[in-house]
Amino acid sequence: MKIKQILSGGFCAAIAAIGASAHAADSAAGYPNRPIRMLVPNAPGSSVDTLSRIIGHKMTEVIGQQVVIDNRAGAGGIIGMEIAKAANPDGYTLISATTAASTVAVLLMKNPTFDPVKDYDYVSQFAVTANVLVVHPSQPVKSVKELIELAKAKQGKLNMASAGAGSQSHLSGAYFMSAANMASLHVPYKGGGPSVASVLAGESQWTLTPAPAVMTHVNSGKIRAIGHSLPGKSQLMGNIPPIAETIPGFDYSGWQGFFIPKGTPKAISDKLRAAVIKTAHSPEVTKALAVQATEVVTGTPEEFRKVVQASLVSNAKVIKLIGLTAN
Repeated sequence: MKIKQILSGGFCAAIAAIGASAHAADSAAGYPNRPIRMLVPNAPGSSVDTLSRIIGHKMTEVIGQQVVIDNRAGAGGIIGMEIAKAANPDGYTLISATTAASTVAVLLMKNPTFDPVKDYDYVSQFAVTANVLVVHPSQPVKSVKELIELAKAKQGKLNMASAGAGSQSHLSGAYFMSAANMASLHVPYKGGGPSVASVLAGESQWTLTPAPAVMTHVNSGKIRAIGHSLPGKSQLMGNIPPIAETIPGFDYSGWQGFFIPKGTPKAISDKLRAAVIKTAHSPEVTKALAVQATEVVTGTPEEFRKVVQASLVSNAKVIKLIGLTAN
């Protein structure tokens, strides 16, 4: 009797597994049949928002359904990451994952509410972004060296704008000040858009922020770029020199890619990855990202996971170096 029960139980389990597999296949076959939400854990006008909209607009055409941007800013990206973690793993929620929201924010939490490595499935990285050091044109500086000299002469009275405590612009700016042995007053804003606007208005004298947040203003002459955070010269940055020419070894850039809720069927994840890679490498998107001084970089989920793991290690070192503490 027990043997029959065991056989019966095993048979039922096998049937259930086959049924689940068939259901997943059916779901993937009809996927997508409604709009896809792209969660952006940053405010409109930020660099993350800019790149997400470039990708989302083209991806709508590639995947055959509307990709809807859903900005969920707040707490350095934590709010958006938590919403993504709790979302239904059906392929209809993408999270635009970034260096700040996915690694810096969690490193600054005493009791982290998510693990960027374990709590999500990975789709693909799609970009590497430099940070650009910009000043208001009224400032009498045209180089990194001159900004450092002015800051030292002003004895901390210059304002450094950031997109908020723990943002990429906060860490990159604080790291720059530490490496340059200079001081400025950190003025955190609620997002990349407002922080850049403060430099445009002359309320803040400088910021070191992701390129997509400022390149439109740099190209129009409304703001002056004096350096970038890549370790060497880059065609995407034009005549803007690397900060490393003034501060040897300076290198602090970011990445962007897509996570999905944990447990999303692999067949659906594969479709999303194919759509993201095709979108990112399309001529119009490559050109649009280049205008934002952003390089297209794609790969496997495993390769992207290694990028995130490395980012956790490097950002932990920067946080320790500049003395930030967990909240």
